[in-house]
Amino acid sequence: MSPYQRRFPIGAEVAGAGRTHFRVWAPKAHELEVAIEYDGEQTFHSLHREEEGYFSGEAPAAAGAHYRFRLDGDGELYPDLASRFQPDGPLGPSQVIDPAEFHWTDANWPGLSRNGQVMYEMHVGTFTREGTWKAGARELPELARMGITCIEMMPVNDFPGPFGWGYDGVDLFAPHGHYGKPDDLRRFINEAHTRGIGVILDVVYNHAGPAGNYFRDFADDYFSDKYECEWGAPFNFDGKNCGPVREFFLTNIRYWVEEYHMDGFRIDATQAIFDDSEEHLLSAITREARRQAGGRQLFIVGENEPQLTKLLKPVSEGGNGLDALWNDDFHHAALVALTGRDEAYYTDYKGTPQEFISCAKYGYLYQGQYYRWQQKRRGTPGFGLEPPQFVAFLENHDQVANSGFGKRVHMETSPGKYRAMTALLLLGPWTPMLFQGQEFCASSRFFYFNDLREDLRGDVAKGREDFLSQFPSIWSKETREQLALPSDPRTFERSKLDLGEREKHAQAYALHCDLLRLRREEPAFKEQRLGQYDGAVLGRDAFLLRYFCAAGEDRMLLVNFGKTEHLTRAPEPLLAPPAGKQWATLWSSEWPKYGGPGAVEPEQKDEWRLPAESAIVLKAVDADPT
Repeated sequence: MSPYQRRFPIGAEVAGAGRTHFRVWAPKAHELEVAIEYDGEQTFHSLHREEEGYFSGEAPAAAGAHYRFRLDGDGELYPDLASRFQPDGPLGPSQVIDPAEFHWTDANWPGLSRNGQVMYEMHVGTFTREGTWKAGARELPELARMGITCIEMMPVNDFPGPFGWGYDGVDLFAPHGHYGKPDDLRRFINEAHTRGIGVILDVVYNHAGPAGNYFRDFADDYFSDKYECEWGAPFNFDGKNCGPVREFFLTNIRYWVEEYHMDGFRIDATQAIFDDSEEHLLSAITREARRQAGGRQLFIVGENEPQLTKLLKPVSEGGNGLDALWNDDFHHAALVALTGRDEAYYTDYKGTPQEFISCAKYGYLYQGQYYRWQQKRRGTPGFGLEPPQFVAFLENHDQVANSGFGKRVHMETSPGKYRAMTALLLLGPWTPMLFQGQEFCASSRFFYFNDLREDLRGDVAKGREDFLSQFPSIWSKETREQLALPSDPRTFERSKLDLGEREKHAQAYALHCDLLRLRREEPAFKEQRLGQYDGAVLGRDAFLLRYFCAAGEDRMLLVNFGKTEHLTRAPEPLLAPPAGKQWATLWSSEWPKYGGPGAVEPEQKDEWRLPAESAIVLKAVDADPT
């Protein structure tokens, strides 16, 4: 046995000059060798078999060396399941990586708190034309200037081929080689921290992709046969021999915090992480991640389709300790309000003012009521949860792609409605999230793309068609014939942003930048304090959110998604200004700089006038004695 003291229980770790220590769980094997590859030649080194099916030992290999494993002397060689890098993709050899070679300069970075975040979902491969971390890092100063505080990076674990979304990854420790080398990702994160931006990573712990998936070659018990997952076999977190499986994933979460200084995670489809253990894997993830971070704050977000609010409660109260959850209810209500279409999973939403007021006050709309689309009850009570625990958005990777033709929201509605809804998104009390390019109304669309091997491409395309068939308004023979093929490289290329549109679409970009400045500078929008605000319906498509501040410095957001409202009678106390104050316009979506027709004061002498398809922010100022 080697005297080397490992930092992590699995993977390849540099143990000294020209030496690397390997450890892998492979209970199916009786013998296991590591093959070190150098100049086209291989040398084989036996590893010591431990209890519970682990193999470990040192071999002559320096940082940069390529290696694979041979099980029971068989002719086939396998990459390391915990490989830190796959220079030739998931089917090739693994590479020894020494994380100590990178020099971090973010020692004073405090991390990300739950409150005060403005999130930005990024797909590295399409964010820039180059599709690399190096290119993305050049854009960090502009993201910071705009007001982004947290990048939510779509999965970067390695997957086959040059392009894909990352949700069918197979090497959970290895950054995707087409985006750059591991130190390029570290450099991106280090630079983000110098700009005041945190980075959280989208992780997929519910299944693994079909191509390059070698888990079963090492151990059948990596997967569970107790549960079913719609995307593939679920991992075994509570069955026979689940201990090493849980260790694999908890090590992965610690690894990203330790070796990449990640500021947290977005955990994909938590409802498909099946675990009946005394400590659910989600609780263990939050515990291990925060322990690894030490004094640095982490921001951990979950996606949970059933809307189970227990995920947000502390572990001490029977919860899982996550910081926030994506709020699909806000998105679905917003899309109905913007487009008028209430089909498929939008069926149970009306897009009414009350829905947006309720999202602001209570987070989820469905907290246990009957949900027609699924023909069952949906959600659990979330009263008392704080506003920033809910992430609101108008676009994300799924929803843009699910439009059928990769259409972005501004392409599906009128300019006035879009400006008004953007104001609600960015000034509401929740945690707002933008999808890359949304901030300048990108003309590029975002499709589902995945360069899986040829024998899987037909099934992927068919699955995509089957999913979209639930939308009658976009489903026809003509539609099916025009759907972009996920495996077509042109589908990927068409999804790339043109960052020059920040200038070409200057009005849209100014809208987002100015709203984020208001959110950053105005205490009313910055505090996100439960009970600080209230709302009222003013008309069929009009409503207000009133923000109560100290010393009568209240703010009010007026939103109207419909035609002009004339309130000749206003029996609504939230419209009344604080004592000794009057209302004055602080901001308006009607301003010409955003493409609006020009603004007027909404409070007239004898009525309130709410312009059609507009949003206006009012501030309380000292009343004019005249």
